Amino acid sequence: MVDEISSSDLIVVPSYDVQLQNFEIALLDTLRQNGLPTESVFVDVGERITVSKNIGAVLTRISLEQRQRSIYISKFLAAVAAGLFDAALNYLWDQTILELRNRVSRYDLSYFYDNAVRSTEKRKNLKTVDHLVDIDDSELIHGAKEIGLISELGYKHLDYIRSMRNWASAAHPNQNELSGLQLVGWLQTCIREVISLPLSDVAVEIKRLLANVKTNSISNGEAKEIAVFFLKLTQEQVNNLASGFFGIYTRSDTSSQTRQNIHRLLPLLWERVDETTRQQFGIKYGTFVANNDQEKNLARQFLELVSAMPYMPDALRAAEIGDAIDNLLIAHRGLNNFYNEPSFARELKRLVGPEGKVPSQANKIYVLGLVEVFLSNGNGVARNAEPIYRELINQFDSEQALRAILSFNNSNIASRLQFPLCQKKYLELLDLMKIKVSEAAVKELVDEIEAYKGSLENMREDTRIRRKVAITQRIIS
Repeated sequence: MVDEISSSDLIVVPSYDVQLQNFEIALLDTLRQNGLPTESVFVDVGERITVSKNIGAVLTRISLEQRQRSIYISKFLAAVAAGLFDAALNYLWDQTILELRNRVSRYDLSYFYDNAVRSTEKRKNLKTVDHLVDIDDSELIHGAKEIGLISELGYKHLDYIRSMRNWASAAHPNQNELSGLQLVGWLQTCIREVISLPLSDVAVEIKRLLANVKTNSISNGEAKEIAVFFLKLTQEQVNNLASGFFGIYTRSDTSSQTRQNIHRLLPLLWERVDETTRQQFGIKYGTFVANNDQEKNLARQFLELVSAMPYMPDALRAAEIGDAIDNLLIAHRGLNNFYNEPSFARELKRLVGPEGKVPSQANKIYVLGLVEVFLSNGNGVARNAEPIYRELINQFDSEQALRAILSFNNSNIASRLQFPLCQKKYLELLDLMKIKVSEAAVKELVDEIEAYKGSLENMREDTRIRRKVAITQRIIS
């Protein structure tokens, strides 16, 4: 006969919200006893419950094997339960970066470094998986987008989360309030765009091609067959693949067989490489020459291979300006940018000179770089660098002014225009630039932009504006 269980033998487990409330009360008592602040320490229990109720459905998007190694998601949930949403956002970003590094390490590291890192000097020191930690988060997600590991939309979302991580998480002292739905939404984005995202067919094909170039001998016939694949690539993918070929070709440890493969492939790709990318190869060559690097002869051979000698800079100053812009952008996109930016801004001003003359090869990178730093990072203005940016922008000629007006059509600038401060700064820039242009088509475009009622980040998708952009771009083509 089974003994009856009395009510006194039952263990009643409090509901989850009650457990969280009891934990909070106990911890607040500890803080109070030690004379520490107790106000605005924890997020409301209701917000924590919101995350708890939605987390299961979000996590089903990743496999059990992935979940078992996702230590930072565990820490994310622990921070959520503790009511520390700023710390939770930090852990979520740590998991995203860890997964993105894993994806890059399984792809082609050299190809990634060639497209993610624009600074020639920095690129030299990046070779192995261990060097991925030397890549800034902004470079990592930008490089992943460049080589097709994440989509442009995914990049835009991750760029926003990165900005929030920098300014609304425990990475910085702050008093920002994050909601449970925000955290769940960001977790879902990171899972969808990075953690559970399969490689695209094109990314798989490029990975296979790069491996083939490095390990096998490619005949003329095989090169022509591969050229059919080039026709499937977008303009951005063509440019990135050409940059990958340049990086492989100019490395001292590249075999002669691999260079011979590029000899056969590059002429078949070159017709589709855009002018900006061709000019960047010239700038890189100039950097090698300026530094007397051993790669300079290989870079020259690469350009000679496709009769690209005209893209070599007339003055090595173009290379110096290109590097100065790269260094400025690295400082601007990183932590402590308000402190680091001014010295790089002053160096750029020194290179440009009092008349603001820039070699044509560096014109586009110079304008887009200045526009990005002028727009700010969306959270505040680097006050000691801002006057320098204004001075250099006010020196723009009519062509540079038009490039600045059209900058909203660039994916990096469009991503910045998610933020209200950047939108305000772009309209301010537009006001400075419109007096420098006289063409009727450009003035019509400016009027269209000023009358645009939607969000500026989506402006480049508007049919009317795209039509006017196509007309005005012919002026600087």
